[in-house]
Amino acid sequence: RPLLFPRGHAASHFPFPFDLIPIASHHLIINSRPNILLLMADDLGIGDLGCYGNTTMSTPNIDRLAREGVKLTQHLAAASVCSPSRAAFLTGRYPIRSGMTSSFNMNRALAWLGGSGGLPTNETTFATLLQQRGYRTGLIGKWHLGLSCASRNDHCFHPLNHGFDYFYGPPHTMLNDCQLSKTPELHRDLRTKLWISSVTLGLVPALLLVPTIVGWYPVPWTVVAVAAVGALLFFASWYSSYGFVRRWNCILMKNHEIIQQPMEEERVTSLMLREALAFIERNKHGPFLLYVSFLHVRAPLLTTEESVGHSKHGSYGDNVEEMDWMTGKWLSESLRFNTLVYFTSDNGGHLESQDQTSQLGGWNGIYKGGKGMGGWEGGIRVPGIFRWPGVLPASVVIDEPTSLMDIYPTVTFLGGGTLPRNRVIDGRNLFPLLRGEVNQSGHEFLFHYCGTHLHAIRWHQKDCGTVWKAHYVTPKFTPPEAGACYGSQLCPCSGEVNQHDPPLLFDLSRDPREAETLTPDNEALFDAVVAKMAEAVREHRERLSPAPQQFSFFNSLWKPWLQPCCGNFPFCGCDKEDNGSLPAVP
Repeated sequence: RPLLFPRGHAASHFPFPFDLIPIASHHLIINSRPNILLLMADDLGIGDLGCYGNTTMSTPNIDRLAREGVKLTQHLAAASVCSPSRAAFLTGRYPIRSGMTSSFNMNRALAWLGGSGGLPTNETTFATLLQQRGYRTGLIGKWHLGLSCASRNDHCFHPLNHGFDYFYGPPHTMLNDCQLSKTPELHRDLRTKLWISSVTLGLVPALLLVPTIVGWYPVPWTVVAVAAVGALLFFASWYSSYGFVRRWNCILMKNHEIIQQPMEEERVTSLMLREALAFIERNKHGPFLLYVSFLHVRAPLLTTEESVGHSKHGSYGDNVEEMDWMTGKWLSESLRFNTLVYFTSDNGGHLESQDQTSQLGGWNGIYKGGKGMGGWEGGIRVPGIFRWPGVLPASVVIDEPTSLMDIYPTVTFLGGGTLPRNRVIDGRNLFPLLRGEVNQSGHEFLFHYCGTHLHAIRWHQKDCGTVWKAHYVTPKFTPPEAGACYGSQLCPCSGEVNQHDPPLLFDLSRDPREAETLTPDNEALFDAVVAKMAEAVREHRERLSPAPQQFSFFNSLWKPWLQPCCGNFPFCGCDKEDNGSLPAVP
């Protein structure tokens, strides 16, 4: 039966499904559950959207979403790279709690689809909680949270084992390696060394065989064996750079079946668009949860031919504007239903992503740093937009600190689920804040990790509204004035970094650019604030339980017995996808 509760009550304690209808100035009535559409971009800079200040990029559909709903300006990813950030999003927990981190700079996200790491099976996603409450749950797009544990087809980390009824998309991530025309990026430096080594091992012994080939004198069999091994390594190095990675990592799956290997990048945008529209249509009588995980706007920027040349910002701008158009298609479809729509990005724009002629990563607006930097705002401050007509107010801007982890308790509450009681949940239910029933978020402290290393902490001093930020570690930019680590793929988390004792302190309330470093000389509260944060860090660490690192060196190794394969291993390949009835892309 309908339940009444007073405005401003701690609604997170009510595990009831609902559609909210105002019935009085102090009460709400709850009688149905919304459909939920979650849209997550990949590596989108917060400064790339018109509603966040961009004046040269055309994003009318996402801007409309903000106009018709609630926009968060201090919305934060729990990590500055994709796999840990997405794990935190799905579980409502810091990625270090689930082991979705690494102390190893080379692998801060899952590197190989044939690796053995992934989102642990004992983690409970919001999809699982809503599935238990009768929701039809779907994931269209990128997963990048692992696939198999012990054998090729056990699929222990698969989306269907984490609460999703339907999955369509790449189980890994997009890489430059997915396009033969692009410079490979996966372990680029390592493969360069392997290439040099294999050339040496292959060609030097081959030269030693010349005397035998021309009949001058016989060569010992050991030299022949070394030459054969060298030739094999040479071939393996060449093919791993220009063939295997594309076939092994860049695949398209439908539920548990591989339908394209390698994935045909020129078709995948239309295929994803079709699948998402079809899922909404199949489940239009609800309730449904659809998580659309864009391949846009990560390099190699898969933009359809029809969208090329439309923007003022080259291939990156074309990709952003195509993503906005896709968003519009789903918005128009979901308008017919009782649907909460949420739009965000997994982390900030990738400043180091560029080729010889253009920038291929995003713009993070006024914020310092970018993807891969554990504490600087540019890597963790992301869009956060909610729209639910008739329930959430329109054209509202909220400056409170919030997190991607907050989606977990928020959608669980909206869907009538109950949060697990056997683990720490770091997210907070945003619904009272979005409704205007409270004017402060539930976060006092937020911790900003780079891998397993705590780089920064944020303190929301609620009695005065100040948001303090302390950096214990910051990256060393290359060159120092550049604001990024050019010449490498990402800034490291440890090793060649700057250690700060006392920490760098900023007042984000007055200085969101993190341009004015506070000291005891210019801030009377410096010592008190730093001491308060140090105590919060100590208490936070006391609540951490050890968890196996999913990105450890062993888990990150490619394992042939885990490699998904359609056809004959290792020359895997198939295309089972129907080209018919693909929606047109402008």
